[in-house]
Amino acid sequence: MTVSNRIKHALESASWIRRMFEEGAELKAKIGAAKVFDFTLGNPDLEPPGEFKKELLAAVQDLKPGLHSYMPNSGLLPVRQAVAHHLKDVHHLDFKTEDVVITCGAAGALNVILKVLLDPGDEVVVLAPFFPEYLFYADNHGGVARVVETDEHFQLDLNRLEKALGPRTRAVIINSPNNPTGQVYGAESLKELGVLLTHHAGRHGRPVYLVADEPYRRLVYDNLNLPSIFAAYPNTLLATSFSKDLSIPGERLGYAAVSPRAAGRGELFAGMVLANRILGFVNAPALMQRVAANLLEVSVDVDYYARRRDLFSEVLEQAGYEFVKPRGAFYFFPKAPGGDDLALVARLKQENILAVPGRGFGRAGYFRLAFCVPDEVIQRSAPGFARARG
Repeated sequence: MTVSNRIKHALESASWIRRMFEEGAELKAKIGAAKVFDFTLGNPDLEPPGEFKKELLAAVQDLKPGLHSYMPNSGLLPVRQAVAHHLKDVHHLDFKTEDVVITCGAAGALNVILKVLLDPGDEVVVLAPFFPEYLFYADNHGGVARVVETDEHFQLDLNRLEKALGPRTRAVIINSPNNPTGQVYGAESLKELGVLLTHHAGRHGRPVYLVADEPYRRLVYDNLNLPSIFAAYPNTLLATSFSKDLSIPGERLGYAAVSPRAAGRGELFAGMVLANRILGFVNAPALMQRVAANLLEVSVDVDYYARRRDLFSEVLEQAGYEFVKPRGAFYFFPKAPGGDDLALVARLKQENILAVPGRGFGRAGYFRLAFCVPDEVIQRSAPGFARARG
């Protein structure tokens, strides 16, 4: 055997997203990319805003010495100051520079946070449907993932959540706007979640941290105002990235932030700085840090995604699929007719439509479609969706 049993098992249960993406690449090579309707990967297709390219050019042309040297493991000081100021404006809390660690994307932030929180055997509650890497991230740091179902509308089910909490519960990960469902948790349900976690922590004498994964925070529709996660619960940690805001997922830039109201605020920050180093991330790229620091109020034009959401809604409705219309992010998560998501994905593939089965996100009987694709791809896929529906 060439790899560890742990990795062998992980390979066997690896992401359906990548699996379907790779099958799609083979299909495109076989029949031509123009004939394939690929909705597998949440890879933003919009170009970064013009402000990004302007700041990038300015950063590249800056000839001051030392700009590409080693830096503090928490990230460049001016960047962290800018992020703290931004968070203060958005959430109306007194964020300090010492509450922010610049990371290699939201994935880096989540791993840094879980490295700090978990002892072997500690439990991490994950809400289904979920981003599949959460299970691997918990396992990376000796944690045990406890999966809790959301309700039929993909909203928080606090009764189920309460039953899943135990003496070893250390963190609850929430993702709103959500991948894969596109749903958003409201302020009232988040407040109730905060009350539940406060009571649970009080009974067991150790804090439970709410870990908010928010890379889609600015991708919301219908004039929706996303509630502040920090207002819901004191012991909150944020993981986010610039991948969707600025359409730069390949640059791997994000940050982790500690709530100013969190228990052990200073110790959490110190632990995350250390974790950033010893996990091998060390630092996010210096050039991108300097670019993003000036773009904290900038994002892609969400109207493009809103138009595609509405267009895709029409396609799916006319074909007879049942779904909850997404309120954010860029995903649909419809029910698979007949309840078999693998069979439905196979039928779609016969129509050269690539989707991801819901079981890859912890919810069999559904399937995910990413609509960060050109309008014409959605339009031309309509007959195939209708035929696959039967």
